[in-house]
Amino acid sequence: MAYFSRPQSSSAVKIAQPTEDDDKAKFSPKKDSPQRQCRNILIYGSCRFQDKGCIYYHPPPSSTSTDVASPDAPFPPSLSAHAVNAPVFVPRTSLDVVPSAPSTQSLQFAPSDSPTPYYASQEVEYEGTSLGTYYGTAQPAFMRQPLDYHLYTNPIPETFAPSHFISDNLREELQKRSESAHTIPSMPYHVPEELQGYHSLVPLEPITPERRKIVSWFSSVYRATSLNDGATYALRRIENFRLTHHAAFGMIESWSRIRHPNIVRVREAFTTRAFNDSSLVVCYDYHPDSQSLMELYFRSMSPSVLHGQFSASLGRIPEATLWTYIIQIANAIRAAHDAGLAVRMIDPTKILLTGKNRLRINACGIVDVLLYDTRQDAGLAQQEDLVMFGRLVIALCCGSITALNALPKALEVMSRIYSAEIKTLALYLISKPGPHKTIAQIMELIGTNRVAREMDEMQIANDRLETELMSELENGRLVRLLCKFGFINERPEFAREPRWSETGDRYIIKLFRDYVFHQVDENGNPVVNLSHVLTCLNKLDCGSDERVMLVSRDEQSCLVVSYKEVKACIESAFSDLSRASR
Repeated sequence: MAYFSRPQSSSAVKIAQPTEDDDKAKFSPKKDSPQRQCRNILIYGSCRFQDKGCIYYHPPPSSTSTDVASPDAPFPPSLSAHAVNAPVFVPRTSLDVVPSAPSTQSLQFAPSDSPTPYYASQEVEYEGTSLGTYYGTAQPAFMRQPLDYHLYTNPIPETFAPSHFISDNLREELQKRSESAHTIPSMPYHVPEELQGYHSLVPLEPITPERRKIVSWFSSVYRATSLNDGATYALRRIENFRLTHHAAFGMIESWSRIRHPNIVRVREAFTTRAFNDSSLVVCYDYHPDSQSLMELYFRSMSPSVLHGQFSASLGRIPEATLWTYIIQIANAIRAAHDAGLAVRMIDPTKILLTGKNRLRINACGIVDVLLYDTRQDAGLAQQEDLVMFGRLVIALCCGSITALNALPKALEVMSRIYSAEIKTLALYLISKPGPHKTIAQIMELIGTNRVAREMDEMQIANDRLETELMSELENGRLVRLLCKFGFINERPEFAREPRWSETGDRYIIKLFRDYVFHQVDENGNPVVNLSHVLTCLNKLDCGSDERVMLVSRDEQSCLVVSYKEVKACIESAFSDLSRASR
């Protein structure tokens, strides 16, 4: 118990034998004096045992406030010199401290000024521990704030054009895609460890008996990583399918040669028994954080709306956005038909929204393999693509996937909400097949003006992305420069010299590091100024002749050097490290 004992007030204590005079002075009776003031009043400003039997004097609150608030004020005249050494009153009986009831007021989350939205699903609360009963009040629960995607505590002003970093909205969107590509569902799942050169399989949709079918077979989608290139792909598995003709994979090869911005690219197909059955697996490019049109526009509606009871008062798609969707889908159909193929998958569940108003048709080529034995004429299959396209347009306009079952009512709703051109296009798509009903005719109905306007919007978006990319172009130089700092500064030992990083030219590098990152203001508070850091690093990288004064940490010495001289010191020190590592 001596280790946990309270330390004495002085480290050196003289040990001497007590004399007779000391004993008399120690046990001499105290002289009569006024009642001594409680020491708790002098130290803490109040005594919690004032009404519980404390025998010492407790002045009124009006007189104690001035004494405690002003440390330079003199003691009251009734206070004797013995008051400083007055003992602290401790009651002889143990008191049961009853904790106060926790506050019923809910804790409100106060987000920062950052533009990053707050997601309630990311809030994590921890139960209070037994320490709350000791302190008497309930401790506030810890809340986990959402991930700060753009890595800034304060938002960038709208009038300031960032020149070194991409915009916060684009950074957040890309970070969400990266996070979606690496997340793992919390519910347990059973998948093979390796599948024909793919590993780390993760289901992208719940595997339930109510899942949809492709033709007559159940399907499931997995995310997997390729052993060849390390990229992430989407594997669509067709369960309990037995391939009878290996020539059916020729259709997959034809689809793999199509590279179109509105079609999810097909990579390869193979059969496997890794799932304890005979399965067909088709590999596609993976687009993280994407949604199907079914999830985006139909999943949140009630069953009555989904099955025909639609109304114009429901939330509708803006006409400009609808024309964008129509042009992209028509463009994808045109690319497939020009290659002699049919899409056969123009369905809300198979069309993905991978970006802002960016559509891609998914699951292409699967129906061609599944129905290879009952091969259909390519012309008839392409006519069916146009009919499916018309059904999709009517469903998007009316907000119901079965709107075609009540066609007169659907056309009435379309007439009230959208222009006559959309209604004419939808009626032409669902009309009877004919030799003149082609995708080229559909593109003429859409109009060259709308296609040109869509091309303008795409080029503007491309210019915007290039501008965002230019803002990140020079950051690679700064990263390499910071890596050199990390290799040199605070290195424990080099060339059998324990203080190598703090001697010679390395000492200048250390002082420059403090000048860039460890500045403080007049109150001693750290200065976190990103503009100062970027300015100094850019001047250092180009070797500017501008001089800067470096001050040691003890403020006993200072050096006036140029950025060019500091750069030479860094290059020399890094060259020494590079030669030793070879």
